[in-house]
Amino acid sequence: MKATGIVRRIDELGRVVIPKEIRSTLRLRSGDPLEIFTDRDELMLKKYSPIASLDKFSEGAAKSLSDLSGHLAVICDTDGVLHASGKGQREISGKSISKEMEKILKERKSYVANLAEGGDVVPIVADGEKPTAQVIVPIISAGDCLGAVALVSTEQGAKIESSACKLCQLSATILANQFE
Repeated sequence: MKATGIVRRIDELGRVVIPKEIRSTLRLRSGDPLEIFTDRDELMLKKYSPIASLDKFSEGAAKSLSDLSGHLAVICDTDGVLHASGKGQREISGKSISKEMEKILKERKSYVANLAEGGDVVPIVADGEKPTAQVIVPIISAGDCLGAVALVSTEQGAKIESSACKLCQLSATILANQFE
């Protein structure tokens, strides 16, 4: 754990204000769930990611999706890539999602784009290259967007077929159903 040197007092209702700099660095927004851990005299807050709690399940889903579709399969929460499988997985695994990807998740709608057809493709991760074809399907449970399942290709002239889009939608639905 890294010390910040910042000290805050607990108010009469038991609240503590997390400084803006720390909220920005950790990408915490109003309404984000936090998980609370204690160990003797230590208290740790961690941003809660429901999708991350399905670690092995989502890792297996990404691998199966990649094997069946032949594309890079990505499973992310609302902050970053949790699992990637297929060609290019090392470049994006564990990285923060891009602002464009955040916008797609906020809209809670599936997004399909093929550069070969003049589509507007978006980068999956903040500092990553733009793909040539992609499908992004948000994982929605109880009205909340928990993350997304995506299929991505960086090959010139690539197109994501409708059958691969359906696989992506099925994977997102199965992940969402784990929370209902």
